[in-house]
Amino acid sequence: MSANDSKKMIIASRIRAAREMAGLSQGQVAKMLGLHRPSISEAEAGNRNVSAEEIGRMAEIYEVSVAWLMGEGAERLDPHQDKIQLAARELSKLKPEDQDRLFTLLAATRQPEKKR
Repeated sequence: MSANDSKKMIIASRIRAAREMAGLSQGQVAKMLGLHRPSISEAEAGNRNVSAEEIGRMAEIYEVSVAWLMGEGAERLDPHQDKIQLAARELSKLKPEDQDRLFTLLAATRQPEKKR
């Protein structure tokens, strides 16, 4: 995979992760952008170039920076890390007592490691 293809896949991954974290469907985003749903699907798959205007609107809709959508801080494709960054951004918006409750819930859902 060329460096250009890798960058394109990072952008596609971040567009998808940001949309999912925003709780929006591809159809909803397409409507907001005045596009057809397959255009969003193709962009998220890395099969369609996204215009600067579309990136700007997506950043507004998803409440992320254009720089982040464009792959800033990514040296390689890691969708898992992107989701963690988005989750951290959302966590920072919560009240401290809500953060504490969420951390308690996360700790309770963790499965203990099996002893060998």
